[in-house]
Amino acid sequence: MNLLIKESPLQVLPSLAMEVGLNAAVLLQQLHFRSLISTNVRDGHKWVYKTYEEWKNEEFPFWSVDTIKRAIRKLEESGYIISTSQYNRMKMDKTKWYRINYTMLQGQSVQLAPSMTAESPQEEVQIAPSTEGKMPLAITKEVKSIKKNLVENDLDVVSVIEYLNDKANKQFKASSKATARLVKGRFSEGYTVADCKKVIDTKAKNWLDDPHWQKYLRPSTLFNATNFENYLEESRVSDLPESSPPKPLELDFSKGEA
Repeated sequence: MNLLIKESPLQVLPSLAMEVGLNAAVLLQQLHFRSLISTNVRDGHKWVYKTYEEWKNEEFPFWSVDTIKRAIRKLEESGYIISTSQYNRMKMDKTKWYRINYTMLQGQSVQLAPSMTAESPQEEVQIAPSTEGKMPLAITKEVKSIKKNLVENDLDVVSVIEYLNDKANKQFKASSKATARLVKGRFSEGYTVADCKKVIDTKAKNWLDDPHWQKYLRPSTLFNATNFENYLEESRVSDLPESSPPKPLELDFSKGEA
């Protein structure tokens, strides 16, 4: 049985994932692709319009609607995408229109490429040529020169920090050198992404609803070398089935001495 790709793959650059988070990077890259082939031009920009349900059904069937909402909201709040409902024909229609803020992306270490005309020269970026029927190559020369070490371990770091942000409602950046160093330090000791997520689950369960302890749901506490081992052991103990307490010894005093 062939388990390799037989359909158009979703793409994500490690450097983009480090900058905005893994889920947001996947969504942003797919929005870029849809923008390249969009025919919806308003005010000199190409737009993509979809409901959250359409994003799920047509683009990301492996995500929940809530996950998609969080990724879009994160990109909106950080200014990477611009959204509006003003182009809908009916006021009651709340379908959102989206476009990428390429000007902001040009200032980052990763650049996507717009397909805009001369009406918006401030957003032009050179892109590699594409052929009909193939996904356009939105990778610039600068992106191609990214060092080889921005791959497997870094994506694991992104996965862990995204999981922490989702569980604890935080906004830590996997691109932070201090954060990445902490998580990679645990990887170097033989711990896995699953181990990190177990620690996050355990401490989120213990601390999330406590105003005092909630602030310690942070990389510097969870992935500290000494703390991590203790927290992981705590998670393992919590996974053990509860055993019934030993039955108390009952003495029968009615029989007297033998």
